[in-house]
Amino acid sequence: MTIKDLAEKSGYSVATVSRVLNNHPNVSDKAREEINKLVDKCGFQINTNAQQLKQHANSIVVVVKGTSNEMFAEMIETIQTQIDKTDYPLHVDYMDEDCNEVLRAIQLCREKKPLGILFLGGNSQNFQRDFRKIEIPCVLVSNDASGLPFDNLSSVSTDDRQAARCAMDSLIALGHRKFVIVGGDREVSDTSRLRYEGCLQSFRNHGIEYDEELDYQGVRFSYQDGYNATQRLIANDRKFTALFAISDVMAIGAIRALHNNGLRVPKDVSVMGFDGLMLGSFLVPQLSTVIQSAKIMAQRSVEILINRIEHGGHACHEAVPYALHQRESTRRIDDD
Repeated sequence: MTIKDLAEKSGYSVATVSRVLNNHPNVSDKAREEINKLVDKCGFQINTNAQQLKQHANSIVVVVKGTSNEMFAEMIETIQTQIDKTDYPLHVDYMDEDCNEVLRAIQLCREKKPLGILFLGGNSQNFQRDFRKIEIPCVLVSNDASGLPFDNLSSVSTDDRQAARCAMDSLIALGHRKFVIVGGDREVSDTSRLRYEGCLQSFRNHGIEYDEELDYQGVRFSYQDGYNATQRLIANDRKFTALFAISDVMAIGAIRALHNNGLRVPKDVSVMGFDGLMLGSFLVPQLSTVIQSAKIMAQRSVEILINRIEHGGHACHEAVPYALHQRESTRRIDDD
């Protein structure tokens, strides 16, 4: 007899049965009594030789796409706090942002046999092609999975396209007409692609001319790459009054590159970021940015995943609101 058999006979979830067998506290007295009676009746014994496997099989795995994304770092802190309130061990797995997160998750399912997976970042093509091989509950965090045909894949995200369009509209309202964009690789990052599409929508709506080949730099989500991308734009003699970076870490790197080249922010160039990292509010100048709540996304993702693990049900998809904060790194173009 297995734990799964006990769960079926008792009517409780596998997670609840596992907590009772391992004498964890977060179980009702009624559930503990009923499960223990069933254990005695069936003569069930825990296989102590499989202890490590049992620990893995009770875990939640977080697959983090990228190693330098500060927003994901904030999310991990919240996820850890949330999971610490439960009896589930947490395993965090970092991978390069250019790699296939779904194939990595499939490998982790074989090795650790987790109860559920949180994906921090993802590419819809990877999920479309490979996710059907994963059967446990999963939540895609920061990307919308509502268009994917998987009943075990939920998502919590911000409307990246709309938020980026809002950011660009705000810069255009300040009088800017010459833009450059520092973003990610749109072929492997849905976030980069959607935020870029939002920018293009804004340009088309306002009749703004924009050279997609010369005025966009696709780089990694890091301070250094934001810096390097801006250096290339300056070296290529691109003329611009506003720079939009699709992440705050890129924007911060961009501000340093502008400063090193004698360009003042926002006097010469206005800079807008995206994510709302706390660090941006302590910069000089304070970073204007689109704020999406990493804490809310992380909390809801954990709540949804645990609910699916313990109670089953269909996938759900939630959108977290965003807010545009105009701070010191942007200005009206005709200001003195």
